[in-house]
Amino acid sequence: VQLQAFGGGLVQAGGSLRLSCVASGRTFRRDGMGWFRQPPGKERERVATINWSGSTTYYADSVKGRFTISRDNAGNTVYLQMNSLKPEDTAVYYCAADLGIGTPGRSAAAYDYWGQGTQVTVSS
Repeated sequence: VQLQAFGGGLVQAGGSLRLSCVASGRTFRRDGMGWFRQPPGKERERVATINWSGSTTYYADSVKGRFTISRDNAGNTVYLQMNSLKPEDTAVYYCAADLGIGTPGRSAAAYDYWGQGTQVTVSS
C-alpha cells in the first residue's frame, strides 16, 4: 500500500501549484483523506481534509479561500490546488489516509497511511 505525493516545487509568491496524491495497492475511495504540511523547524499541521464522498471538507484558517482539496475516487487520487501562495506556505506537504469511519481525523495520529512528502517553496 502506497501513497505517492507529487507536484511540489519552487514558485513565487502569488503563484499556484497543484499537488496530487495517488494511491496504489488498495482503494481509498471509502476513506477520508488529508493534506498536512511541516514547515522548517515546526510541527506537522493539518491543512485540508476531505471525506470519502467529497461532500465534507475542512481547511485550516491560514489557507481558507486559497486552497481547494478534491478527490477522484475512480482514479484513487486526491488533489490540493494551492492559489495565491505565500512564503509562509513553504513546507513539506504530505497526503494521508484515515481508515476510520466518519469525518477525517483532526490530528496526524488519526491517519493510517502517509505519502512520502513533496517540497513546496514559495519565494517572496
